Amino acid sequence: MYRVFEALDELVTIVEEARGVPMTSSCVVPRGDTLELLDDIRDALPAEVDDAQDVLDKRDEILQKARTEAESTLSSATEQAERTVAEANAEAERLVAEARARAEQLVADAHAEAERAVAAGQAEYRELTERARAESERMIQAGRDAYDRAVEEGRHEQARLVAQTEVVQAAHGEAARIVDEAHAEADRQRADCDAYVDGKLAEFSELLSTTLRTVDSGRNHLRAPHLAGGRGAVYDYQAH
Repeated sequence: MYRVFEALDELVTIVEEARGVPMTSSCVVPRGDTLELLDDIRDALPAEVDDAQDVLDKRDEILQKARTEAESTLSSATEQAERTVAEANAEAERLVAEARARAEQLVADAHAEAERAVAAGQAEYRELTERARAESERMIQAGRDAYDRAVEEGRHEQARLVAQTEVVQAAHGEAARIVDEAHAEADRQRADCDAYVDGKLAEFSELLSTTLRTVDSGRNHLRAPHLAGGRGAVYDYQAH
């Protein structure tokens, strides 16, 4: 509706800046410019109404698209959470298995070394055994710690993804609320716009009627000898 308002403003400017008729409240209006602006209003108004109708026709498509995207995001978040937890469990089990295998190898090596050390002395045998046990316990503990860390990280990631899912659901609800408000606001603005244009057109219709009456009066005066040679259309204009 921008061109309609712009043309109406230009018409008001033409009237306000028109050359006044001495000793009267009337002024001379350029007929060509006035008619051209009226044509602009007539041409612009249907196109703007059609554009507004196109927006209303697409609202269902926009709403369906938003719902589809929200459902897709929720599904992706759930799959990612499940995949992350599974990967964390697999990694933790692998680390524990490696730790146990390493510990068993160390114990086996310690026993072999201890057996070789028996001949060299009982004290050295005990020292090697204790060291092997300590190393074994350290490796097992390290494996358990790695497992715990991996599981904890998986839980944190799952919680984060679930939180994201809740955010998506909240965003979905907010999007629906915004769309509803946008529809209501569009209806209200369209009603206000229609009322405004109707009022302006009514005022302009009254102005045109006054102008036509003034033109007829001017033509009658032009036929009189004392106004011979006058140019332009004359009408009474009351400033708002």
